Amino acid sequence: MTALPDVRSSGWAALTALVTTSFLLTACGSSGGASGSGTGRPRSGGTLTFAVSSDAGCVDPQQAGSNETIYSVRQIVDSLTDQDPRTGKIVPWLAKSWDVSSDATAFTFHLRPGVTFSDGSKLTAQVVKDNFDAVPRLGALGTLAEGYLSGVKSTTVVDPLTVKVTFKEPNAQFLQATSTHSLGIESSASVRKTPQQKCSDGVIGSGPFVLKQYVQNQSITLARRAGYAWGSALWSKKGEAYLDKLVFKVVPEAGVRAGSLQSGQVDAISNVGKANEAALQGGQVTLQRRANPGVVFGLGLNDARPVLKDATVRQAILYAIDRRQIADTVFPTGTRPATSVLAHTTPDYTDVASGLAFDAERAKSLLDEAGWKTGSDGIRVKGGRRLSLTVKWFPNAATNQPALELMQQQLKAVGVDVVLKQLQVTQFSPTLQSGDFDAVWWNVTRADPDILRSSFSTELANFYHLPASALDTALSQQAATVDAAKRRQLVGHAQQLLVQGAYYAPVVELQTQLGVSKKVHDLNFDASSRIQLHDTWIG
Repeated sequence: MTALPDVRSSGWAALTALVTTSFLLTACGSSGGASGSGTGRPRSGGTLTFAVSSDAGCVDPQQAGSNETIYSVRQIVDSLTDQDPRTGKIVPWLAKSWDVSSDATAFTFHLRPGVTFSDGSKLTAQVVKDNFDAVPRLGALGTLAEGYLSGVKSTTVVDPLTVKVTFKEPNAQFLQATSTHSLGIESSASVRKTPQQKCSDGVIGSGPFVLKQYVQNQSITLARRAGYAWGSALWSKKGEAYLDKLVFKVVPEAGVRAGSLQSGQVDAISNVGKANEAALQGGQVTLQRRANPGVVFGLGLNDARPVLKDATVRQAILYAIDRRQIADTVFPTGTRPATSVLAHTTPDYTDVASGLAFDAERAKSLLDEAGWKTGSDGIRVKGGRRLSLTVKWFPNAATNQPALELMQQQLKAVGVDVVLKQLQVTQFSPTLQSGDFDAVWWNVTRADPDILRSSFSTELANFYHLPASALDTALSQQAATVDAAKRRQLVGHAQQLLVQGAYYAPVVELQTQLGVSKKVHDLNFDASSRIQLHDTWIG
C-alpha cells in the first residue's frame, strides 16, 4: 500500500473519528433483546420506516461518523468478517476463512466465490486491495478506517480470491477491524470516486440493500438487493433480505419521534431518552437497549496541565464523582455506572469498580495531602491559585449537559471548581489536537479492547499527554499477541493501571436505546450496538 499514514497521526485520527461517532449518540437504557412479539412466521415484503435524530451529511459507510447514519448505510456494504455480539467471536462473511500469522503481522483472507456488487461487478482480491489502498486518500472523514490500517506494509493479491494484508508491527486488532462498517467493501467504481462524491452520491456495495435516494437532512431510502446470497454467518435467513424497502427519516425532536412511533407513522426510532420512556412503555412498542462497547463516558484529563500533573489531584477527582447518582438521575432506566474504563460489553472487559468507589471524604483528604486548602468560598487554593478546571463538551446528546452539571456539583462539594464550556462537534478534533483543554467529556465506541491503545498509548497520538509507563507495555503487548488468554490478562492489567493512575475519570456506560413497533421482528443489535436489518421483517 502506498502513502502509508504516520502512526502518530493515524492513531490520533482513529480516536478522533471514534469519539466523533460516539458523541453523535444519545445515552439510553441498559438491557437488550430482539424486537417484536408473538411467534408469527417471518414473511417477505413491506417497508420499514425508521426515524433518526440527525444526518451527518455523508452516505459513504467508510466515512460515516454518526450512528444515526451508520444505521442506514451499514446495510449497503458487507465486510470481510462479522462479530458475534454475544461472544465477541469473529465469524465469516465475505471471507469464508482466514489465516493469521503467529506474530499478528500478516492476515490472509480467503474470499467467498460468486459475490457481486449491485452494479454486477465481481468481488475479487483485487477489489479488496483497491479498497484498502484507497483508505489513506479518504481524508478527514475516513480517519476511522485509516486508523484500523495504521502501520500497514502491503496489501497483496495472492490469487483472484485470496488477499493478504501485512503490517510493519504486530496488529492483533485488525481482524476485528475487518468486521466494521468502516472497512466495508465497496465496488471498484466507488473506490475510484473522490471522497466527496462518495459522501454525496453514495456507493455501490455488495450488501443486502441498495441506496435509492438520499435527500440531505431529510431522508435515506434503500431497496432490497435482488439475488443477494452471501450474508454473514450470524444471520438466520439465507439469501435476500425480508424487507422490500428501508426509509430513514430525519426527525431531530425526540418528542416528535416518540409521537410518530406511537401513532404508527414510523416503525422504529433512535435515541429514546428518559423523558419519553414512560409514554412508549406498555403499548405497542418495545424498548431495545444495549451498552455500547468501548471507552465509557467520562472525563479525559489533560496530564500536561499543571494541576492535573499531580496524580493525587486526579485520584481525588475519581473519588469525588458519584457515578450511581449521575446514572440514576440523568440517564435512561438501567444505565450502568462505569465499573472500568471499558464498558462491560467490550471483549476482555475487567471489573475494577473497587477503584471507582464514591468517597467524598477520601477526595477531600487527598486534596489536603496535595496542599490544596479550602478557601472562603469553598473552592480550594494553593499558592494563590484556585483549583479550577474547564471541561469542554459537545451538545449532541441530551444527557451531556445535565450529567456534567451534576458532576460539577459533586466536585464543588470537595472544593474543585468546574467551568463547563460548550463547543460544536466540529470543534472536537481541533480541540484535542491543539491540547487546549483541561478535560473533555467523551466516549469511544468499539467492540475491541485495542481502543485503549488508540486512546491512551504514549506511542500513538497521546493527546492527553500521559507519561510513558508500564501502561504502554501492556497496551503494546496486547496488540502483539494472538493468544486470547494472554491478551485478556494484558487488557485487564491495562484497565487496572488506567484507574490506579487516574488517567481517565470513567462515569457511565453509554447505552443505545431504540423504540421499535411490536409489529417489527428481529431488529437486532450488532457487536457495536448498531443494527443489522437483513433478518428484520414486519408482520
